[in-house]
Amino acid sequence: MDLYDFKSHADLGSFAGEGSSSWGWVSADGREFAAIGQADGTAFVEIMKNGKISYLGRLPQQSVFSIWREIRILDDLCIIGSEARDHGVQLPIGRTHNVVVNWDLDYAVAVGAQPRNSTCRSGLIFIDLTDPSHPTSPGCAGQDGYVHDAQCVKYKGPDTRYTGKDICVGYNEDTVTVYDATYKSGVNSTQVIGRLAYPGASYTHRGSFIDQEWMQYLLLDDELDEVDGVITDGIPVTYIVDMSDLTNPKLTGTFKATDFKGTDHNQYVYDGLSYQSNYGNGLWVHDVSPIPDDPTGASVEVAGFFDIYPEDDAVGGIVEFVGTWSHYGPYPSGYVIVNTIERGAFVVKLSSFGKKGSGKNRGRGRGSY
Repeated sequence: MDLYDFKSHADLGSFAGEGSSSWGWVSADGREFAAIGQADGTAFVEIMKNGKISYLGRLPQQSVFSIWREIRILDDLCIIGSEARDHGVQLPIGRTHNVVVNWDLDYAVAVGAQPRNSTCRSGLIFIDLTDPSHPTSPGCAGQDGYVHDAQCVKYKGPDTRYTGKDICVGYNEDTVTVYDATYKSGVNSTQVIGRLAYPGASYTHRGSFIDQEWMQYLLLDDELDEVDGVITDGIPVTYIVDMSDLTNPKLTGTFKATDFKGTDHNQYVYDGLSYQSNYGNGLWVHDVSPIPDDPTGASVEVAGFFDIYPEDDAVGGIVEFVGTWSHYGPYPSGYVIVNTIERGAFVVKLSSFGKKGSGKNRGRGRGSY
């Protein structure tokens, strides 16, 4: 991958630094923007046509500093959640680890809200944004306890029992849990329809369907399996899950996410390519379009990577929480913005594509058409 620009957290208006999440959007006239999470707020930038970062301004934190700040964009709304106490001005339910958006059905979800012994048990807390100035919560799903992250979609896939239904896949520390969220009113009206507990689960962290138009396979990262020594060589692993039967998800294979020791974090799949922020190993991109033909993961190939923490290269990587755990992209231009804990934000692009890249295998289930 090629580097186009870098701005430090200080350049982006922060005096605390400690980058966290990030998200982006494209305006109606084609301009590309990003929101960059920091311990003391959120910086807003535009990525110019030449890949340069233009700092626009910032929204300060609403209470105390927190290194956990998650961001999502829904239409013209920027939704920001944080584990900081009394953070309810930017998200209407206080402390929360993460925020999720169902872009198909236009609602948001808070996950990992604190405390864990609340009525909703830190599960899925649904947020109705019909009136953004007065958001409300119709209900929550606490049956499986704490949800660290989730993906909520209007289901399109092989399990025809659930076609068109509101399905959430929760990453719940030790399981992948599937919810039918068609009914949200009240406490626990949403149904748990399936679970996957896989060997060596240390911290079931986040996942993403390979194809948003045919939701058969998803990719899963476990944040602590390298830290706990489950992965003995310390090189991050991505798990492949067959979701053909939503009531009975199955682990089908794995692939190595990097070539150095480290740990994995947020990954998102676009057009058959998986973009992964892997802490000190930086941003890695894999061509996952072959998975429907080979769900073992043996055919997955590296499409590119960008190292944002070279300090650990001489020792073959370190299993520590340094570097990056979030990015956004690719934009239509092909640019990806990478937020880092220590340094700031990088703009990079896959050198093998003129603009936005795609997987080499095309067709239904592969994410590339």
